[in-house]
Amino acid sequence: MSIQPAVVALGGGHGLAASLSALRLITENLTAVVTVADDGGSSGRLRSELGVLPPGDLRMALAALCDDSEWGRTWRDLLQHRFTSQGDLDNHAVGNLLIVALWELLGDSVSGLDWVGKLLGARGRVLPMASVPLSIEADMRTDGDQFTVSGQSKVASTAGHVENLRLIPNDPPACPEAVEAVLNADWVILGPGSWFSSVMPHLLVPALAAALHATTAKRCLTMNLGTAESEALGMDAADLVGALRQHAPGLRIDAILADPSAVDDVEALVRQGEACGARVLFRQVRRSDGTARHDSLRLAAAYRDVFDDFLGDVGTISS
Repeated sequence: MSIQPAVVALGGGHGLAASLSALRLITENLTAVVTVADDGGSSGRLRSELGVLPPGDLRMALAALCDDSEWGRTWRDLLQHRFTSQGDLDNHAVGNLLIVALWELLGDSVSGLDWVGKLLGARGRVLPMASVPLSIEADMRTDGDQFTVSGQSKVASTAGHVENLRLIPNDPPACPEAVEAVLNADWVILGPGSWFSSVMPHLLVPALAAALHATTAKRCLTMNLGTAESEALGMDAADLVGALRQHAPGLRIDAILADPSAVDDVEALVRQGEACGARVLFRQVRRSDGTARHDSLRLAAAYRDVFDDFLGDVGTISS
């Protein structure tokens, strides 16, 4: 592998921002492939009114890749700034409006995102996972009752156990540049993030899923720091890996990165890892304040361990 490995990170929202904030410290050959199913808040309003891809998760990924300089930090803060008013601009993020305006001017979502990246001095590229806006539908269960929930915002906020996940449309066109990035990568990173509404939707886009199966890249699954998410209520780390295996049968995972403080049953996680071909790396990646948030430097060091030590002895590696 090259000194600057080609890394593709898949996800959305705060989880993808966490992995990008760490990966940008390791390589500049970095591509974020972002879910485009958001239907809430500023993104949902723009999507509904203008028929565009929801820009919010794409904006957050771009902000995470901003150059760590006065220029980069200023533009990052501007992207994330939200208006507060009694009118139509209330709660709209400046970055969402900027991205959508460039899409209208250029007529191309990828070019628009590339131009925003140039403006920010972004250390990496941001791409949508699909070329059209998507919706998520989930079959969930709570206390023995089964029900169906539609929409990413509702799936993410509904308390329950997701049993089945679907995209609408069920065969959306993948972003060609995203497929190409996965096929040409050294490493593909999935997670952390909202498991069913941000991480796993990538596995349901046919061409992108085919690329994930076909790529010669190593695949690393980054586990969350807690199990308090509504959509994954009562599910521990091993359950989340099991859900991924259910929705992407036959997908090989080479490494699983987990913080030991967030794993209830180490042996169960290792068994799930072995079932999809993965070794488990345990590293402390949580912030020292105890919150369920990743520390960028610790996570970067952990990714470096995965990249550098992956070809070592097979088995669980613990710190």
